[in-house]
Amino acid sequence: MSKNNYILPSEWHRQACVQLTWPHEETDWLPYLDDITETFVQIAKAVACYEPLIIAAKNPKSVLEQLEDSLDNNEIKGVSIIKCDNNDTWARDHAFITLVPVKESDAESLVSIDEDEQKLATCRLLDFRFNGWGEKFAADKDNLINRTLFEKGILHGERVDYDDFVLEGGSIESDGRGTILTTSMCLMAPHRNQPMTREQIEQTLKERLCARKIIWLDHGQLIGDDTDGHIDTIVRMCPNNTLLYVGCDDENDPQYADFKALEQQLKDVTDADGNSYRLLKLPMPDAIYDDGDRLPATYANFLILNGAVIVPTYNQEAKDARALEIVAEAFPGYDIIAIDSRTIVRQHGSIHCLTMQYPKEMYL
Repeated sequence: MSKNNYILPSEWHRQACVQLTWPHEETDWLPYLDDITETFVQIAKAVACYEPLIIAAKNPKSVLEQLEDSLDNNEIKGVSIIKCDNNDTWARDHAFITLVPVKESDAESLVSIDEDEQKLATCRLLDFRFNGWGEKFAADKDNLINRTLFEKGILHGERVDYDDFVLEGGSIESDGRGTILTTSMCLMAPHRNQPMTREQIEQTLKERLCARKIIWLDHGQLIGDDTDGHIDTIVRMCPNNTLLYVGCDDENDPQYADFKALEQQLKDVTDADGNSYRLLKLPMPDAIYDDGDRLPATYANFLILNGAVIVPTYNQEAKDARALEIVAEAFPGYDIIAIDSRTIVRQHGSIHCLTMQYPKEMYL
């Protein structure tokens, strides 16, 4: 089957499971390991209520003991804990990026496959190089997790080795119809894929992600973001051609001008079929600091599940409530689950950064 008969599904595409990579005492979480472990347990329980969960863990026995205190028997049954050493815990960026075969029921603008081909079709597990967000941090152990999960038969499909290209899952968003959203700040940042030009990177993304259009955003990098501007911290694709994006209305915030420029750019973008987007603005959380440094708190870093959305909150009553309302507007019929993410953001990420979903076709 030609690779052109595949598509990068949207996150609201039906899922087979979600992956977490668990913290331990040799990660940067050590100073507040108990707090982040409790947050991970909350995320694990939320996921396990809706779908299976895969956990890559250095110490599986310890993780199971932590989960058994909070998850019931039915939830525990859906959890697989696999021994994998890890540098850090950002599964979004070191996990496989998964393509699914395009089916007859998909949009006419996408290539479709016939019934016999569908029986032979399998997911394509794209294993891009993860290099610690431009060689900022060690990533040698994280970069081996995919191979371990695949060789142990935990994840099914055709593994495609793209070790020649750096790409993190948090740097791209897909609508499942051939449009990919990304940022120039990240993909053109140092120590990623130089000396490739923007045009060469775009062509590589189109070929390897089977995309028809790449939308580049040039504004909206959060202060304190050490990913160089991942798209999943500022703009998220949602059903019904909707974009949820972070806005900034405080003229005294040093991010104000940059996020106004982002808002204006979003008004002008269109998808691969020329359609404009419905725009819903999320509030900017009040500034959170750690040792005097502003942290990249954001409500955009939510995780979509089968029938639910897990949204980060920051103990800011009014803004948390407003963010939850807006996410609910974008996902009618979904359960909206809030998880306090103040500990997560101390390491400059949030819930979406810690997780990776896999499509239902993984086990078909």
